[in-house]
Amino acid sequence: MKNLIKTLKEIWAVEALRKRIMYTLALILVYRIGSFIVLPGIDTDRLASAAAGDNSILNLINMFAGGAFSRASIMALGIMPYISASIVMQLLGMAVPTFQRLQREGESGRKKINQYTRLLTIAICLFQAPSYMGAYVPAEARLNDSFLWWFQVTAILTAGTMFVTWLGERITDRGIGNGISLIITIGIIAGLPGAFFQELGAKIYDGGLVILLVEMVILLLVILLTILLVQGTRRIPVHTAKRVIGRGSRQALAGGQRSYIPLKINQAGVMPIIFAQALMFLPSLIFQNSSFGATFSNIQGFWYNAVFFLMIVIFTYFYTAIMMNPNQMADELKRNGSFIPGVKPGKKTADFIEGLISRLVFPGSIFLGLIAILPAFAMNFGVQQGFAYFFGGTSLLIMVGVVLDTLQQIESHLLNRHYDGLIKGGRIKGRSSSSAVTMNQAL
Repeated sequence: MKNLIKTLKEIWAVEALRKRIMYTLALILVYRIGSFIVLPGIDTDRLASAAAGDNSILNLINMFAGGAFSRASIMALGIMPYISASIVMQLLGMAVPTFQRLQREGESGRKKINQYTRLLTIAICLFQAPSYMGAYVPAEARLNDSFLWWFQVTAILTAGTMFVTWLGERITDRGIGNGISLIITIGIIAGLPGAFFQELGAKIYDGGLVILLVEMVILLLVILLTILLVQGTRRIPVHTAKRVIGRGSRQALAGGQRSYIPLKINQAGVMPIIFAQALMFLPSLIFQNSSFGATFSNIQGFWYNAVFFLMIVIFTYFYTAIMMNPNQMADELKRNGSFIPGVKPGKKTADFIEGLISRLVFPGSIFLGLIAILPAFAMNFGVQQGFAYFFGGTSLLIMVGVVLDTLQQIESHLLNRHYDGLIKGGRIKGRSSSSAVTMNQAL
């Protein structure tokens, strides 16, 4: 406890870090307040009574929106349209030469891609907003059905999503952690207390407090396994050859260092889960009145979980291929006079790194997919639906990854100012501390 208090004092003592944390908390508060502001022309009482039914896919969407979805808030669409637009831009970056050139242009190219992503987000919102109002807000809860009202509501929902996106970008630039991921995490955590007390009440009513204790132990084990998945790393040893720099009397030897390149088991982080989850919403939205849409609205069903699992595996390979370029890594090593012991520079090094990545991605993607579908197993064993979402699955993966990433950034600020960090005798290995930072140190 003393160490915790000491660490909190050190965090508060660093002015730059304190300002970043306060700025992040302020923007999160703005987001949470906005999620409770209801759209104009909505009868909240009738909306609440109509939403009392059990719809798995709606409850899942509502969890990611922090409850704004079920309340018909101005931020009901949340951040998911932006995530969907990002997926499309990632796919275009692999298939369209124009976007491939933009990705290679550095900062200027990223700015253009971000502009296109925002425009695509607006287009998606203009489609999703009336679909949301027509499908999930019952007619009796709509006090006005005029064209002007529909136009107004569509504009407000679109502006709400763009405002949430702006908040996420500001947190990333001036706050702590990845803003987009942090907003999703806050929305998930907002529903945790209610879900836990709902599960506690159900177990008290059924006389199953021992079962609740077993559930908490299993949940703790799942959290530990998830942390191992997020933190697991395969280190590739790297040697830097000695070389002479300078001229005449100013000559000196440089290099001769040993370091490593870390290849994480789950190099893609939480992005495959977010991508797959965003696409899994589409069938229920497009085919909502058909048996096909009903099949993909049941998160306990076999086909939903089978497709969800497969998409996570595919997106893990896809995102890892985007993030990790073995040829580029081999070129950087060769350019800086570094090499992997026992492996020839150039193509042999690229093939060696690619082989290691392939062997790591396969078990990592399978484990990632299994954790993501754990809520379905939890529900089938009697766990309440709201609490089952936290029993592994998407919510747990996102929360663990984002929390570790945020803690790693806080620790980096402390270490830069000669503090001990958040823990004694070790360092937090967040997602942002992986390949790029260590590659620079190794080279």
